[in-house]
Amino acid sequence: MAAALLMSPVLASPSQAQDIYYELDGGVVSGGLYADAIMELPVHELFTNTAVTEGVQHFEGPLMRDVLGELRREEGELVILGALNGYEIEVPMEDFHRFDVVLAHSMNGERLSPRDKGPYWIVYPRDQHQELQDIRYDTRWVWQLNRIEIR
Repeated sequence: MAAALLMSPVLASPSQAQDIYYELDGGVVSGGLYADAIMELPVHELFTNTAVTEGVQHFEGPLMRDVLGELRREEGELVILGALNGYEIEVPMEDFHRFDVVLAHSMNGERLSPRDKGPYWIVYPRDQHQELQDIRYDTRWVWQLNRIEIR
């Protein structure tokens, strides 16, 4: 059984927050995880370099395992991450249990916007684990995240 989380812009929000709707077998389940709920999850701070920015960056957001736990979807073997530009990658669920991967909503104290990698960016603790400094992991850093599918 596959499950998908879809994100939809909330235009009225000054923070450009997005809601995550939980989809199961092609039908949107009422409720889901709204931007306010995402912002209420415990915030994890991560200081790390990225492959696409200069120097150490400061990221803030919930851990992906907390997001998946909030939706009671922390099981499964594969997570498909999709971006607004159509980019898509398959990520082993193990990544979110093994590493403190952040669903970043802020970078260097500023809320991420769709024009600058937001509203959400999947960020790995690259500097904390030598093995994460590899192109295989760099491709999993999805910015402008708008879809999460769990298989």
